[in-house]
Amino acid sequence: MSGTSEISAGDLSSVDDSVGLLRLATAGSVDDGKSTLVGRLLHDSKSVLTDQLEAVTRVSNERGQEEADLALLTDGLRAEREQGITIDVAYRYFATAKRRFILADTPGHVQYTRNMVTGASTAELAVVLVDARNGVVEQTRRHAAVAALLRVPHVVLAVNKMDLVDYDEERFAEVANTFTEYAKALGVPDVRSIPVSALRGDNVVDPSAHMDWFSGPTLLEYLETVPVETDPTLEPARFPVQFVLRPQSDDEYRDYRGYAGQIASGVFREGDEVVVLPSGQRSTVAGIDRLGVSVRQARQGESVTLRLADEVDVSRGDLIAPIDSAPIATQDVEATVCHVADRPLRTGDRVLLKHTTRTVKAIVKDIAYRLDLAAPIDGVLNHEEHLTELRANDIARVVLRTAQPLALDDYATGRRTGSFLLIDEADGSTLTAGMAGAAFAAPGRCHS
Repeated sequence: MSGTSEISAGDLSSVDDSVGLLRLATAGSVDDGKSTLVGRLLHDSKSVLTDQLEAVTRVSNERGQEEADLALLTDGLRAEREQGITIDVAYRYFATAKRRFILADTPGHVQYTRNMVTGASTAELAVVLVDARNGVVEQTRRHAAVAALLRVPHVVLAVNKMDLVDYDEERFAEVANTFTEYAKALGVPDVRSIPVSALRGDNVVDPSAHMDWFSGPTLLEYLETVPVETDPTLEPARFPVQFVLRPQSDDEYRDYRGYAGQIASGVFREGDEVVVLPSGQRSTVAGIDRLGVSVRQARQGESVTLRLADEVDVSRGDLIAPIDSAPIATQDVEATVCHVADRPLRTGDRVLLKHTTRTVKAIVKDIAYRLDLAAPIDGVLNHEEHLTELRANDIARVVLRTAQPLALDDYATGRRTGSFLLIDEADGSTLTAGMAGAAFAAPGRCHS
């Protein structure tokens, strides 16, 4: 589950901080050329260090290849290079003059579905790769379904190896239409298709001279311009309390009481009427401190300390939210989960549930069904009912009962406050990743 991390862009400190940041994940079936596409993107955007390129060229030449195998830029594990596949999630950091990027390169094999869930869980865009010769296959549908489950707002279908179908426009249109129809049925809000040849560099960074019939942007152009910035004032404000500050060190701070953490979503302002969950105690934001300075408001992603007007009982794990848009605390949780551990998860298992900064005991009451991501019928997904256990990479619908109330949002409303982890009580290992609320954005897309 743990992804590797490697800087592929040289010194990002020279990049203008005012340019936006895009988090994206890549996925593709085996041998569709995903590693080559990522390598081409890094190479042609001048995001590869000289010594890295020299090392890849040397290894390629030792294998009898005349040109550098750009797939080696991303497949860093020995097993990946030996087998020619991607196994682990690798994070690549690079930038252009228009935008900074964090790219999660995820595996394509079905047994590594859990790794794609890891990589796509924070992504704002997913690039799904297909071989133009094969079109949409089982893994393509699986990756589209995972992107839909994780509420990734933008999906790009990169139809690769167009050079092997003579850059045929009709073939591209056929593949693109099939995928778009399926992704839209799952509730993916924005789908864009781009014909590319990762090996030749067509439409990855530079426009293709062989596909003048395509008037859309190259892959990099789209990544640089896709709108991902959201207005935090339109989202419900959520503040998971991480730490209670009570210095009591000198006269100036003797009566200071603040609640430190990172704002998960929305905006908090001085004077806001708030409720502390799960206790339900109410108060008003008396002040907001950021880096030792008082500010009138703070927004999503900022680490701050909130001060409340009343002496209410607040501790780590509590959630502070506006009174008029607060979630309802509950002990009954229905969620879609991806089981990530090799150890099965069974009905009746007692686990720990970690939600933001709060960890409580829970029991698995029911496994309602397991999704069959392989075989859609009439454009929708099958599911298998009456299960008693989940195994690694299974995606399923479960019902949990917690020992204490949780202030969970629907995952569709807030990805941070709608997600959670199930943890093994005995050794603290992560068992399952969960998403509260409805499975897909589009209702009724699953049936038995």
